[in-house]
Amino acid sequence: MFGYGDVWTWVALCADTKLIPSYLVANRSGEAARAFIGDVAGRLRHRVQLSTDKHRAYLQAVEDAFGQEIDYGIISKLYQEMPGKTAEKRYSPGACCGVIKGAVCGTPDPKRISTSYVERQNLTIRMGMRRFTRLTNGFSKKVENHAHAVALHMLHYNFGRIHKTLRVTPAMEARISDHVWSLEEIADLTSKIT
Repeated sequence: MFGYGDVWTWVALCADTKLIPSYLVANRSGEAARAFIGDVAGRLRHRVQLSTDKHRAYLQAVEDAFGQEIDYGIISKLYQEMPGKTAEKRYSPGACCGVIKGAVCGTPDPKRISTSYVERQNLTIRMGMRRFTRLTNGFSKKVENHAHAVALHMLHYNFGRIHKTLRVTPAMEARISDHVWSLEEIADLTSKIT
Protein backbone atom coordinates (compact mmCIF):
# COMPACT_ATOMS: atom_id res chain seq x y z
CA MET A 1 0.00 0.00 0.00
CA PHE A 2 1.45 3.34 -1.08
CA GLY A 3 2.31 5.72 1.76
CA TYR A 4 3.81 3.05 3.99
CA GLY A 5 7.51 2.32 3.71
CA ASP A 6 9.62 4.05 1.08
CA VAL A 7 8.27 7.17 -0.58
CA TRP A 8 10.41 8.88 -3.21
CA THR A 9 10.43 12.39 -4.61
CA TRP A 10 11.21 12.31 -8.32
CA VAL A 11 12.66 15.65 -9.53
CA ALA A 12 13.38 17.01 -13.01
CA LEU A 13 15.68 20.03 -13.11
CA CYS A 14 16.84 22.25 -15.96
CA ALA A 15 20.61 22.62 -15.63
CA ASP A 16 20.56 26.07 -17.24
CA THR A 17 17.63 27.81 -15.53
CA LYS A 18 17.49 25.61 -12.38
CA LEU A 19 13.72 25.41 -12.94
CA ILE A 20 11.94 22.30 -11.68
CA PRO A 21 9.39 21.67 -14.44
CA SER A 22 8.14 18.43 -12.91
CA TYR A 23 8.26 16.39 -9.72
CA LEU A 24 6.37 13.43 -8.35
CA VAL A 25 5.90 11.97 -4.88
CA ALA A 26 5.51 8.23 -5.43
CA ASN A 27 7.20 4.88 -5.02
CA ARG A 28 10.23 3.87 -7.11
CA SER A 29 8.37 1.60 -9.52
CA GLY A 30 8.35 1.46 -13.30
CA GLU A 31 4.80 2.81 -13.24
CA ALA A 32 5.91 5.87 -11.25
CA ALA A 33 8.87 6.35 -13.62
CA ARG A 34 6.53 6.30 -16.63
CA ALA A 35 4.17 8.81 -15.00
CA PHE A 36 7.04 11.11 -14.06
CA ILE A 37 8.95 10.96 -17.37
CA GLY A 38 5.66 11.26 -19.28
CA ASP A 39 4.91 14.46 -17.38
CA VAL A 40 8.42 15.79 -18.07
CA ALA A 41 8.04 15.06 -21.81
CA GLY A 42 4.65 16.80 -21.88
CA ARG A 43 6.19 20.01 -20.54
CA LEU A 44 8.95 20.30 -23.13
CA ARG A 45 8.72 21.86 -26.59
CA HIS A 46 12.15 21.05 -27.98
CA ARG A 47 14.56 18.15 -28.07
CA VAL A 48 16.62 18.10 -24.86
CA GLN A 49 19.49 16.25 -23.32
CA LEU A 50 18.38 14.15 -20.38
CA SER A 51 20.64 12.60 -17.77
CA THR A 52 19.58 10.06 -15.17
CA ASP A 53 21.17 7.67 -12.76
CA LYS A 54 21.14 3.97 -13.61
CA HIS A 55 17.71 3.22 -12.12
CA ARG A 56 16.36 0.64 -14.60
CA ALA A 57 12.83 2.04 -14.60
CA TYR A 58 14.04 5.13 -16.48
CA LEU A 59 15.01 3.15 -19.59
CA GLN A 60 11.50 2.08 -20.60
CA ALA A 61 9.93 5.29 -19.29
CA VAL A 62 12.18 7.49 -21.43
CA GLU A 63 11.62 5.32 -24.51
CA ASP A 64 7.83 5.40 -23.97
CA ALA A 65 7.72 9.18 -23.47
CA PHE A 66 10.30 10.41 -25.98
CA GLY A 67 10.94 7.60 -28.45
CA GLN A 68 14.06 8.59 -30.37
CA GLU A 69 13.47 12.35 -29.95
CA ILE A 70 15.91 12.84 -27.08
CA ASP A 71 19.62 12.84 -26.33
CA TYR A 72 19.71 10.58 -23.30
CA GLY A 73 22.69 9.61 -21.18
CA ILE A 74 23.14 7.67 -17.97
CA ILE A 75 25.70 8.24 -15.25
CA SER A 76 26.56 5.42 -12.91
CA LYS A 77 28.51 6.22 -9.76
CA LEU A 78 30.73 3.59 -8.21
CA TYR A 79 30.96 3.50 -4.41
CA GLN A 80 33.19 1.63 -2.05
CA GLU A 81 32.27 0.61 1.47
CA MET A 82 33.68 2.87 4.14
CA PRO A 83 35.70 0.94 6.72
CA GLY A 84 34.33 0.99 10.25
CA LYS A 85 30.75 1.75 9.23
CA THR A 86 28.69 1.90 12.40
CA ALA A 87 24.97 2.26 13.12
CA GLU A 88 25.13 6.06 13.24
CA LYS A 89 26.66 6.11 9.73
CA ARG A 90 24.12 3.76 8.15
CA TYR A 91 22.46 6.57 6.16
CA SER A 92 25.75 7.79 4.69
CA PRO A 93 26.79 6.46 1.29
CA GLY A 94 30.19 4.95 0.70
CA ALA A 95 32.95 6.98 -0.89
CA CYS A 96 32.50 7.62 -4.61
CA CYS A 97 35.46 6.00 -6.34
CA GLY A 98 34.49 6.58 -9.97
CA VAL A 99 31.78 7.25 -12.55
CA ILE A 100 30.74 5.62 -15.77
CA LYS A 101 28.89 7.72 -18.36
CA GLY A 102 27.15 6.34 -21.40
CA ALA A 103 24.76 7.30 -24.17
CA VAL A 104 21.44 5.48 -24.27
CA CYS A 105 19.68 7.32 -27.10
CA GLY A 106 20.58 10.10 -29.52
CA THR A 107 23.86 11.95 -29.18
CA PRO A 108 24.18 13.35 -25.67
CA ASP A 109 27.20 15.53 -24.96
CA PRO A 110 29.34 13.40 -22.60
CA LYS A 111 30.47 16.54 -20.74
CA ARG A 112 26.85 17.32 -19.87
CA ILE A 113 25.83 13.84 -18.70
CA SER A 114 25.50 14.64 -15.03
CA THR A 115 23.18 14.29 -12.09
CA SER A 116 25.09 16.81 -9.97
CA TYR A 117 22.54 19.62 -10.28
CA VAL A 118 19.61 17.44 -9.27
CA GLU A 119 21.65 15.90 -6.44
CA ARG A 120 22.31 19.43 -5.16
CA GLN A 121 18.60 20.14 -5.55
CA ASN A 122 17.86 17.07 -3.44
CA LEU A 123 20.03 18.56 -0.71
CA THR A 124 18.12 21.86 -0.99
CA ILE A 125 14.87 19.94 -0.59
CA ARG A 126 16.12 18.01 2.44
CA MET A 127 17.57 21.11 4.10
CA GLY A 128 14.48 23.20 3.37
CA MET A 129 11.87 20.78 4.66
CA ARG A 130 11.99 19.06 8.02
CA ARG A 131 9.59 16.45 6.65
CA PHE A 132 12.60 14.77 5.02
CA THR A 133 14.61 14.54 8.24
CA ARG A 134 14.42 10.97 9.45
CA LEU A 135 14.06 10.11 13.12
CA THR A 136 12.56 13.50 14.07
CA ASN A 137 9.05 14.64 14.92
CA GLY A 138 9.02 16.78 11.75
CA PHE A 139 9.22 13.68 9.53
CA SER A 140 6.04 13.12 7.48
CA LYS A 141 3.68 10.54 8.87
CA LYS A 142 1.00 10.87 6.15
CA VAL A 143 2.00 10.72 2.51
CA GLU A 144 -0.73 13.21 1.54
CA ASN A 145 0.65 15.86 3.91
CA HIS A 146 4.14 15.11 2.66
CA ALA A 147 3.05 15.59 -0.97
CA HIS A 148 1.41 18.93 -0.11
CA ALA A 149 4.56 20.13 1.66
CA VAL A 150 6.65 19.14 -1.37
CA ALA A 151 4.25 21.03 -3.66
CA LEU A 152 4.60 24.20 -1.59
CA HIS A 153 8.38 23.84 -1.53
CA MET A 154 8.57 23.41 -5.32
CA LEU A 155 6.31 26.41 -5.93
CA HIS A 156 8.38 28.60 -3.64
CA TYR A 157 11.65 27.31 -5.09
CA ASN A 158 10.60 28.04 -8.68
CA PHE A 159 8.81 31.36 -8.17
CA GLY A 160 9.65 32.85 -4.77
CA ARG A 161 13.31 32.12 -4.06
CA ILE A 162 16.16 33.95 -5.76
CA HIS A 163 18.81 31.50 -6.88
CA LYS A 164 22.25 32.70 -5.79
CA THR A 165 24.05 32.06 -9.07
CA LEU A 166 21.20 33.30 -11.28
CA ARG A 167 20.31 36.35 -9.13
CA VAL A 168 16.67 35.79 -10.13
CA THR A 169 14.20 32.98 -9.51
CA PRO A 170 14.33 29.92 -11.77
CA ALA A 171 10.91 30.90 -13.18
CA MET A 172 12.25 34.34 -14.09
CA GLU A 173 15.34 32.80 -15.69
CA ALA A 174 13.05 30.51 -17.73
CA ARG A 175 10.95 33.57 -18.67
CA ILE A 176 7.69 32.22 -17.25
CA SER A 177 7.50 34.89 -14.54
CA ASP A 178 8.50 38.54 -14.51
CA HIS A 179 8.90 39.00 -10.75
CA VAL A 180 9.77 37.28 -7.48
CA TRP A 181 6.54 35.95 -6.00
CA SER A 182 5.82 36.99 -2.43
CA LEU A 183 4.67 34.54 0.22
CA GLU A 184 1.30 36.31 0.08
CA GLU A 185 0.96 35.53 -3.63
CA ILE A 186 1.83 31.89 -3.00
CA ALA A 187 -0.59 31.65 -0.06
CA ASP A 188 -3.30 33.32 -2.15
CA LEU A 189 -3.15 30.40 -4.59
CA THR A 190 -4.46 28.09 -1.87
CA SER A 191 -7.71 30.06 -1.71
CA LYS A 192 -8.24 29.29 -5.41
CA ILE A 193 -7.99 25.51 -4.91
CA THR A 194 -11.41 23.89 -4.71
